[in-house]
Amino acid sequence: MTVAGAAGASVVVVGGGVTGLSAAWWLARSGVDVLVLDKGIVGWEASGRNGGGASHYHSPLFDEEQRLWPLMDELLGYSTEFRPERVVFATNALHHQQYRRMAQMCRDIGRRVDDLDPQQVREFVPLAGDTVVGGVHLRFGGQANPHRTVQAYAWALQDLGGRILQHAPVLRILTSGDRVTGVETALGVFSCDHLVVAAGPQGEALLAQVGARLPLAPARAEMIVTEPAPLMPIGGADGNGLYGRQTLRGNLAYGGGPHEWMEVDADGPARRPSTPLLRNLARRVAELLPRAAHLRVIRSWAGVVENTPDGRPVIDRLDDPGNLTVATMSGVGFGLSPASGHAIRDLVIEGRCTFADLSKLSIGRFATLSEDWREASGWVPTAHWAGVAGLAAA
Repeated sequence: MTVAGAAGASVVVVGGGVTGLSAAWWLARSGVDVLVLDKGIVGWEASGRNGGGASHYHSPLFDEEQRLWPLMDELLGYSTEFRPERVVFATNALHHQQYRRMAQMCRDIGRRVDDLDPQQVREFVPLAGDTVVGGVHLRFGGQANPHRTVQAYAWALQDLGGRILQHAPVLRILTSGDRVTGVETALGVFSCDHLVVAAGPQGEALLAQVGARLPLAPARAEMIVTEPAPLMPIGGADGNGLYGRQTLRGNLAYGGGPHEWMEVDADGPARRPSTPLLRNLARRVAELLPRAAHLRVIRSWAGVVENTPDGRPVIDRLDDPGNLTVATMSGVGFGLSPASGHAIRDLVIEGRCTFADLSKLSIGRFATLSEDWREASGWVPTAHWAGVAGLAAA
């Protein structure tokens, strides 16, 4: 690929989350001159505010995800704090039945999952209590530190000569004929030979500028972090509708619960106030891990997750403009990031993904979606968020 010059790059990536950074790193590994533009700070939305899980058995990218995660520290040259395997356990019969069905689905695709009785659960997860009904041990997947991973992608990209420009929101996609020629940002115009849009919730409005429909519903996702507890043999322990992990320092970081639907603009959400969901999360963590119920919540995180109508990502290269690739991950971007970056690299350079069938992730599947799909699904902001928007406007 050609180099577009100092005021741009051969490939410009819009969005400095893990998906955009991974894609840029994969492209730089292939010798491509790449520039990442982010509206704020890299990893500042959902990429740095999630449970760190890496076990997406339902995705066409799953096999590549599983192949790559154990290698990422070595490939990047920086630590992601990846640790393998997870335990999912239940404190009621309904959840236990659901987790065993999930385990069988994983076995059906050739992955090892062990059933656990209550005592075995407590051996892996000593903070669990006497309410455990049973669980499953995923002998695949694992978890990593979202903040460390974002740093690792960014530093590894820069080590390869890639560039990152923060606080540079993209305002407009520039085209000539049937090609993208660059982007206009708050800091000026940057030209490119190929554009990758991995802009999270802002992707819908950007793609609309070139006539492409990417239906998204932004939502606020929250996590809590406790003070440290003694390290458990398994760092990833899920259940009770929660996802999360124990950090290497011992903190418990957990999220999971009802979305707060919202609207965003080019600069992202106006505010991220704390909400009653904090109490809900704390209560459910105490129910799941009663021997940690005495721990204090020391901070919370809030990020914005973009959701597609069917919950699956979009990773696709458009037909028109033909030099634009789009990626939006619908809440599963972190864990799939090693594989999604590889897939985006393939679409940009090869024109197709070389290791997986991405047909289920095409943008064209939404061509006939009704315009009122968010209202029909109930995925609209509540009065609380309307009030926040009003305060911001004032």
